[in-house]
Amino acid sequence: MISVKRRGAARLAAAVVVTGVTAVGTIATAGPAAAGDAPQNPGGVSATLGKITAGSGVVVNDRRKTGEVLAGLFEMKVEGGGSLQTYCVDMLTNTVDGAKYKEVGWSESSLHANKNAGRIRWILQHSYPQVNDLAALAKEAGTGPLDANTAAAGTQVAIWRYSDGADVKAKDGAAQKLAEHLYKSAKDAEEPEASLTLTPPAVSGKSGRKLGPVTVHTNARSVTLTPSGDAVAKGVKIVDKDGKRLTSTGDGGEIYFDVRPGARDGSLALKATAATKVPVGRVFVGDHTTTQTQILAGSSESTVSATATANWAAKGAVPALSARKNCAKGGVEVTAENRGDAPFGFDLDGVDHTVPAGGSETTLVKVAENQAYKFTITGPNGFSRTFSGILDCLTAEHAAAAAATGEGGGTDPTRTSPISTASTGGKGVVKASAGGDLATTGGSTTTPTIAGLAIVLIVAGSGAVYFLRRENTAPGE
Repeated sequence: MISVKRRGAARLAAAVVVTGVTAVGTIATAGPAAAGDAPQNPGGVSATLGKITAGSGVVVNDRRKTGEVLAGLFEMKVEGGGSLQTYCVDMLTNTVDGAKYKEVGWSESSLHANKNAGRIRWILQHSYPQVNDLAALAKEAGTGPLDANTAAAGTQVAIWRYSDGADVKAKDGAAQKLAEHLYKSAKDAEEPEASLTLTPPAVSGKSGRKLGPVTVHTNARSVTLTPSGDAVAKGVKIVDKDGKRLTSTGDGGEIYFDVRPGARDGSLALKATAATKVPVGRVFVGDHTTTQTQILAGSSESTVSATATANWAAKGAVPALSARKNCAKGGVEVTAENRGDAPFGFDLDGVDHTVPAGGSETTLVKVAENQAYKFTITGPNGFSRTFSGILDCLTAEHAAAAAATGEGGGTDPTRTSPISTASTGGKGVVKASAGGDLATTGGSTTTPTIAGLAIVLIVAGSGAVYFLRRENTAPGE
């Protein structure tokens, strides 16, 4: 079903409800710039999943599933340089070979409502590989001799008990003793800060002014700032609050886009990059791919990045747009700010939204678990922002339970209930019989499920995809 509302030639809005497998075509946009994907996560590491590098067999003897699986420590290759070591926090979900991952906070993952998330971080901080003196770890835990394989397996078992509420035991006696020690000793720990973020991720305003500030939050010593395209030709300088040109800054640094008077209306992206160790306990989810959620156990010096955008105009509406997943609310929050001198209006699924000059509005778009989504919002002078991804807020168990009860992404993942005998929300098939396959933890030949390629979106299953188109409303209209 496609519904279209018109209010004069300047206004168009469409809500596309998708069932089965549907292809949604392109949307024409005014001006020279085509819609492009905008960064949705606030920043950090992008990495590719590898194999388990240390681990051993464990047995799952759970009401949901019984079987043997390899449990241990994954290695991930960081885009731009570096490597990560991670454990799984979603036992029943398959991994995808070569899947791309992005760093997110707990609020954007299956840990968003897990009351034991802090205990998982404590385990990571007090076991392998953060504790690499295995003789000392064995003595403290009373396990007998440990090697990398048994230490990794025992650590993963303890984590699964808190992340999935799983009845799982290591086959090796020392690994099992380590798991018991870690599980019983775990205490609550705070969520770690991101390796690098820029806030807010989008700013706007009139030309002839400094737009911002955008504040840097990082554990890196220094962050390099690189504007995209030809900033000089566009009449933009990257400066500090005193107007001094910036090419680098540090934690707490404030960045401004200094747009010269008379500059042609437009926009510019700024990329911040740094090298640092990612804090233990940060979560990694599939980037446009449904795959097993990972949590960081160790990091080399790795490349981290974040992007901020600026939009400016001499008059009229001047929007700044950003989006973030909100797992507690089961959807994606789209924030529109307007630093122009005229209202900025758009339709979302038939509902009018108008952001007054100088105002801001955040709209929650409900998205089903494992649902691909894509939002495109256009503005004057070719301005366009597209946000796309997959909502991945629950473990496979709780995704199935939510689907069975009709609950959304805000389901409490610490609640326990029987898993569905059907496909677990697109996260791999879990069969009810004891002889069925467990989710693959050491890699899979599954082809990644990619959403939002170019400007065509294919969605499997039921759900809704919304396209938003702007309206520059004159005062008093």
